[in-house]
Amino acid sequence: MAVMEQAEIQALLPHRYPFLLVDRVLELEPDRRIVGIKNVTVNEPFFQGHFPGRPVMPGVLILEAMAQVGGLLAFKSLGPANKPVVYLTGVDGAKFRKPVVPGDRLRFEIDVLKKRSPFWKMAGKAYVEAELVCEAEVTAMVTEEKA
Repeated sequence: MAVMEQAEIQALLPHRYPFLLVDRVLELEPDRRIVGIKNVTVNEPFFQGHFPGRPVMPGVLILEAMAQVGGLLAFKSLGPANKPVVYLTGVDGAKFRKPVVPGDRLRFEIDVLKKRSPFWKMAGKAYVEAELVCEAEVTAMVTEEKA
């Protein structure tokens, strides 16, 4: 059973189609860990040009999806009284181990490594089934929205 469905994800993240890259959250431990899902379909707009006849999800979009899942962790950790804005500030040690193609289900596992306001450092791993396809450390700046 999902912890967060699409309606709640859209209530928290500012991204919209075609740039909303999280379909569901399966697990969430505020301030510690999150597991999110992206179902990769042949209808994704980037597959038209990346690559015709041999579609492969761009690595930067895998990292973006990973960062969006991490952003959801930050939102849920700060609680409903806060209205944070999350900006990706860094990606370190990104490794791509296997292509992601239409029909794959990306499972992102994100763990908080360090928090020192306003920065969060998280370790992210992306899997297709049990196989690791991408890993990276992402850093984000979490700030309060100004009225």
